[in-house]
Amino acid sequence: MTELVVNQVSCARVPTPEGEFTLCVYENNRDTKEHLALVMGDASGQDNVLVRLHSECFTGDVLGSLRCDCGEQLRQAMCMIAREGCGILLYLRQEGRGIGLPDKLRAYNLQDMGYDTVDANLMLGHQADERDYTIAALILRDLGVRSVRLLTNNPAKIGSLQELGVPVLARVPLQANVTLENAAYLQTKAQRMNHLLDLNRPADGGHP
Repeated sequence: MTELVVNQVSCARVPTPEGEFTLCVYENNRDTKEHLALVMGDASGQDNVLVRLHSECFTGDVLGSLRCDCGEQLRQAMCMIAREGCGILLYLRQEGRGIGLPDKLRAYNLQDMGYDTVDANLMLGHQADERDYTIAALILRDLGVRSVRLLTNNPAKIGSLQELGVPVLARVPLQANVTLENAAYLQTKAQRMNHLLDLNRPADGGHP
């Protein structure tokens, strides 16, 4: 298989309610997906950079769906990076834990029939989580990041980055609100996917 290569093709200043970021677009030589790096400050050559690996979630990030915690985590991560004044949010095009939007919606229908998010994926012929963080590691390397503090509740992300040669010096929790709509989903993430979630307390929030 051809060695995976990423290439930064363009960047621009993007002012947001959380603060001013630089948005960079990355292409790769494996497929046509464009992955994004939302950067605040200068992380080049830095250790202990606050980083979020955020997989695309159209329903949560764009529509504000209450079925998951993705949109809330995205906003919290931007706020936390802005408070710090330096950090990176990688927006990875891995919709539905890598299964794509059409099958993600099919999985939603199965969940409405009583199956949890893991079983729904398995019933559709997928793994519970098909994401790959190789591109994330290559983008961080291109941005000159030496080590990170990772904004995540998912130990698998920490292990993946470590295996790919990106030192993870600490985990920073990213606790979302538990609601009637997402409670079962979050419980499944904690019990079956080993996510480090506290489901018995309100979220810390991420907004100033």
